[in-house]
Amino acid sequence: MNPNKALWEKGDFTKIADGMRESGSALVAKLGVKKGLKVLDLGCGDGTTAIPEARLGAEVLGVDIASNLVEAGKKRAAAEGLGNITFREGDATNLQGLDDQSFDLVVTIFGAMFAPKPMDVAKEMVRVTKPGGQIVMGNWIPGDPTLVAQILKISSAYTPPPPEGFVSPMLWGVESNVIERFENAGVAKEDISFEKDIFTFEIACTPAEYVERFKNFYGPTMNAFDAAEKNGKAADLQRELEDLFNRHNQSGSSNTTRIPANFLKVTVTRR
Repeated sequence: MNPNKALWEKGDFTKIADGMRESGSALVAKLGVKKGLKVLDLGCGDGTTAIPEARLGAEVLGVDIASNLVEAGKKRAAAEGLGNITFREGDATNLQGLDDQSFDLVVTIFGAMFAPKPMDVAKEMVRVTKPGGQIVMGNWIPGDPTLVAQILKISSAYTPPPPEGFVSPMLWGVESNVIERFENAGVAKEDISFEKDIFTFEIACTPAEYVERFKNFYGPTMNAFDAAEKNGKAADLQRELEDLFNRHNQSGSSNTTRIPANFLKVTVTRR
C-alpha cells in the first residue's frame, strides 16, 4: 500500500478536525469564494475547508488520499444538503482524471504538504489551475514554537529515522523551498506571495483529552506512540505532549482547549 495513504487511513482524522471547524470557515471567508467558482480542495480530509467553500456557493471537488476521510466528507455534505460538492479519492502527486486548467481556485490547508514528491505536487496544482486562477496553501512551519510544529517535532524524536530520500513535509513551510517548487512548475517568483497566519484549534474537552485524540486518531502521533511503546518510552511521550497542550491552551477553562498555531499561507497566481 502507498505509505502516505496508510498513514492517513491509520487513524480517524475527523476526531482532530472537530477542533478545526471554526478556523477552517474563517480562513475560507478570506479567500473570495463565491457562487459558481470552481474550487479544488486538495488533501481535504472530511471537508474542514471544502464544506465552507460549498456553503458559499462554489462548485467544489474535495480530493483526499484517505478513503475513510472521503466517506466522512460525503456524509457531512449530505447532512447539510450540499449538492455542489463532490468528494473523491486521489493523490496530490498525480491528479489523474482532472483536466488541465479546470479550476479557478486550488486550496490545500495542511493537506498537500504531507504528500511525497513535492515537485510533482506543485506541478499538478499548477496544471489544474486556470490562467488567472490561484493556488492557496496553508503549511506548518518547521521549528515554530506553536502547537502542530511542536507535536511533529516531539513525535519525530520517538520514531525511527525516515527512509532514505524522505523529504520532510515541513519544508513546505520554508519560503525558499516553496519558491523553488513552484518555479520548477513554471510559476514566476513574483507570482508567489507569503503571509504568516494563525489557525486555532478549539474543542470542548480538556488538553489531556485532546492529547488522547492525537494519540488514538492522528497518524503521525499514533506511529510515535507505537515506537515509544516498544522502547518503553510511551509515558515520556505522553507527558511531553500533555505539557505542550497545557502550556499552549488559551481557553481560560480546564474543560476547553483553545490553542493557536502559526502557519505559512502561500498564494500563487497562475498566469
